[in-house]
Amino acid sequence: QVQLVESGGGLVQAGGSLRLSCAASGSIFGINAMGWYRQARGKQRELVASFTRGGSTNYADSAKGRFTISSDNAKNTVYLQMTSLKPEDTAVYYCNVVWNGLMIWGQGTQVTVSL
Repeated sequence: QVQLVESGGGLVQAGGSLRLSCAASGSIFGINAMGWYRQARGKQRELVASFTRGGSTNYADSAKGRFTISSDNAKNTVYLQMTSLKPEDTAVYYCNVVWNGLMIWGQGTQVTVSL
């Protein structure tokens, strides 16, 4: 199995930046894709950004130009750098990996963007 631990959420003013981190541990060799999702109150969980082991990267339209997903393979960590944050980015952000065909989720980290 794989365990995911997220960090980096918090409260930020509109226009500010945050960097989320997600450290993976356990049987990481089965990971084929990593990404970030978010779920705002009363809404469905949605993809923010992801990349595959093959190098394909995908961003939600709302994230393009503002958010960047990256990884540090030596630390088994994936990051989400968020800039120009807007109040509508307020949500719980979840790290996700596809591990041997299974979707594994982190516990989530709250991001709140104030006016």
